[in-house]
Amino acid sequence: MDAPTRGPAEHAVRDQIVEAANECFARYGYGKTTVADLAREIGFSKAYIYRFFESKQAIGEAICSSRLERIVAETRAIVDEGGSATERFRRMFKSLTTLGVELFFQDRKIYDIAAYSAAEQWGSAIAYKEALKAMLLEIVKSGRESGEFERKTPLDETCRAIFYAMAPFVDPLHLERNLDLLPDAQTEVTGLILRSLAP
Repeated sequence: MDAPTRGPAEHAVRDQIVEAANECFARYGYGKTTVADLAREIGFSKAYIYRFFESKQAIGEAICSSRLERIVAETRAIVDEGGSATERFRRMFKSLTTLGVELFFQDRKIYDIAAYSAAEQWGSAIAYKEALKAMLLEIVKSGRESGEFERKTPLDETCRAIFYAMAPFVDPLHLERNLDLLPDAQTEVTGLILRSLAP
């Protein structure tokens, strides 16, 4: 079987499919849109679309991965501005929450796909969580090394607990239910986490 992407022309077709999918998902919603709907919208056959994407989910993954990777990259840039581990954690958590809220209000169709991704544990959602956990681990480790954070609790347990506490404000599946708690709840949870990390 041919590789799904080999040259500029095939990339252009993939981009065209993704763009049409964006339009369809915006109009009908991800759940109600079929590959047949996409094929009609673009003027391609379903079989032709399947040359580039193995399923509707794969198209959703392409859309979702792109946006979630951008959120991670923007947050990484903010974390990398330096400062203490405490400052870096505050900026990380605030950035993730702010970018999630922006996505919810400014690009609802992508937000809905991200929520599907989280609910169904797509690869894009798993990669997003792993990237956030890695960033968090790095911050906690640096805080321990500098003496800012306690070292008694096992590192993996500490990071898991912090991630659980952050989830209502950084996971697309939960954020929608907690919008009315922002920004106060996110600020208060940040304070609680940081107090729990004190040596």
